[in-house]
Amino acid sequence: MNNLKEYGKRQKQENSSGSQDLQTVPGIGKRIAQHLNAIGIYCVDDLKGRDPEELYSMDCIQKGFTEDRCELYVFRCAVYYAEHEEHDPEKLKWWYWKDKE
Repeated sequence: MNNLKEYGKRQKQENSSGSQDLQTVPGIGKRIAQHLNAIGIYCVDDLKGRDPEELYSMDCIQKGFTEDRCELYVFRCAVYYAEHEEHDPEKLKWWYWKDKE
């Protein structure tokens, strides 16, 4: 029983620190970090090589409804942020990543 408590505490700390790490990404606050945690993304490095469309789809399935597309734009921005060491300031704005008409 004690081991189970320790495991739960450790998982909570990992999830908490992962959320905090994700919150260093422009556009990601506590709520979106929690959404990403729910689909297995716990830190910025977890975003590298990921398809934002797939993350958005997984998020919608997890929630059981279609989330506002603004969340997709944030995911696009987040993957860009994770994959580049130097960032174009314009590309750090979620609205830069909106669907092109």
